[in-house]
Amino acid sequence: MIVPIVFMAICAIGFYYSGLTFDFIFDEMFFRLSRNLVLVASLIIPVISGLGLNFGIVIGAMAGQIGLLFIINYGIGGMTGIVVAMIVSIPFAILFGYLVGLVLNRAKGKEMITSMILGFFANGIYQLVFIILVGRIIPFSNKSMMVNSGQGLKNTIDLLSIRKAFDNFIFGGMTRLPIAPLIFSGIIFLFIFLFFKTKLGQDMRAIGQNMQIASVAGIDVDKTRIKAIVISTVLAAWGQIIYLQNLGTFNTYTNHEQVGLFSVAALLIGGASVEKATWKEAVIGTLLFHLLFIVSPLAGQNLMGDAQIGEYFRVFVAYGVIGFALILHAMEKRNQIEKMDRLNFEDNKAAN
Repeated sequence: MIVPIVFMAICAIGFYYSGLTFDFIFDEMFFRLSRNLVLVASLIIPVISGLGLNFGIVIGAMAGQIGLLFIINYGIGGMTGIVVAMIVSIPFAILFGYLVGLVLNRAKGKEMITSMILGFFANGIYQLVFIILVGRIIPFSNKSMMVNSGQGLKNTIDLLSIRKAFDNFIFGGMTRLPIAPLIFSGIIFLFIFLFFKTKLGQDMRAIGQNMQIASVAGIDVDKTRIKAIVISTVLAAWGQIIYLQNLGTFNTYTNHEQVGLFSVAALLIGGASVEKATWKEAVIGTLLFHLLFIVSPLAGQNLMGDAQIGEYFRVFVAYGVIGFALILHAMEKRNQIEKMDRLNFEDNKAAN
């Protein structure tokens, strides 16, 4: 609980020195929560399933972007476009999640670093496909999406046809606030809560607590872990679609790169750990992390005379929180091993 308290203090200091108003902060936080919560929520199931922090949600974000490229190519706009993009992203997310799950099953105990490297590897393939193969092997009918040479997609693609379509879905633009994405995020959190009351959810929880005992109890550990990753990847794909429709523009080759880092940092700031995460920690962490994003540039400008100081600070925080959490996890694991060794030694001594 110490991490959220520290960040509350940092955000309070940053808010004081930024000079921003409560109204501005409220509006900004409402928008940022609505477009980031599903991405952070996609991390919860793998954490509880014992897979740690799934940096591989970057690959899920790629699946979501493929869905967006599909609807832009065929000119499907509005809320219909959002729904079609989500549907199109599902088979890609399932395939990607299945492949990631297979790899992580061969890297038990090292899932986090493995998922991070997989994200880098997948990014290379993603760029190969959309820089080299599009226009040469993969046809695109919408030529405005492609560079002048006719091979490869542009660095930036306009999403005006679906911009804020989901945000304005319920009230039809009568309010500036994105109500629908927040309701959708609430549904996702409710789904996760109810999911862990099902047989599959209980199996995942059992695996997260002790993989060996779960296997002895008859649970197919490898298949269950793959299912956890698949669900996480699908949620990440939907989260990326929600995020990009709010922005209204799409950086084809870079928008997905920081998804894993920022989502993991937000979850950890909320008080989650490598082995425990809930919807409360996801919401609190997203709130605090993005509040820091809002206040730090102006606070840095007012304190140091340079807004870039705030930018450096929040990037430092993102990496620092993850590093700190991994150090704590390693220390906890080592203490558990030492405790087990000590107990085994005492049992053997007593037996003799």
